[in-house]
Amino acid sequence: MRSDSVYELPKDLPVPQDDGACDHLTGMTLPPIGLPSTRGRVVDLSRLAGTAVVYIYPRTGRPDRELPTGWNAIPGARGCTPQSCAFRDHHEELRRAGAEQVFGLSTQDTAYQREAVERLHLPFELLSDAGLELAKALNLPTFEVDGMTLIRRLTLIARDGAIRKVFYPVFPPDRNAQQVLAWLERARGD
Repeated sequence: MRSDSVYELPKDLPVPQDDGACDHLTGMTLPPIGLPSTRGRVVDLSRLAGTAVVYIYPRTGRPDRELPTGWNAIPGARGCTPQSCAFRDHHEELRRAGAEQVFGLSTQDTAYQREAVERLHLPFELLSDAGLELAKALNLPTFEVDGMTLIRRLTLIARDGAIRKVFYPVFPPDRNAQQVLAWLERARGD
């Protein structure tokens, strides 16, 4: 068992800085790539009609496993479980604000992600980019730890397959769902 809680953020986390790594994304069309889902289907984000929210996170932790080496010292790495819980808690509000679909996405395989969906009672699917196909096609920012290549935390809002809004860097991660909700509500008034 871990000595800390995956459900809470430590107070002294380093704040990620905007390095411009996502400046190119707004306005891009999502590439036609099928991503395995925790519901056993393949989701192609480029083919989705309406508004979709995709929060992208490095990896969810588990209460029975230790964190990767130096995890808390990597700006933006910690907080995937609190972020997922916040999207769970605000899911219905996000839907009412115009998000037809909400997805989480990481490089973890769907078996690992299914455990998180069940443990956290997530009402939406998690998508796997284990082969980094989407990350490479969109030139998403990544980092390496313990031999794993992980995507830096960001959130995309897409409409009919085109990226309309990018949240990057995301900090603190447990407030990202509220930021997305506020943006959707403002955009709905436009």
